[in-house]
Amino acid sequence: MNGLALLIPIALFFGLIGLGAFFWSVRAGQYDDIDGAAMRILLDDEES
Repeated sequence: MNGLALLIPIALFFGLIGLGAFFWSVRAGQYDDIDGAAMRILLDDEES
């Protein structure tokens, strides 16, 4: 029982860190151009 009293706040703390990281990445624009990275790998930029 004492283990649960310690593990539940730790789990909530890590959950809040993950949620904060998700909202930070959304505000930073990480999901604005999802297809751009996939299309850039297909482009041939070599100049000959």
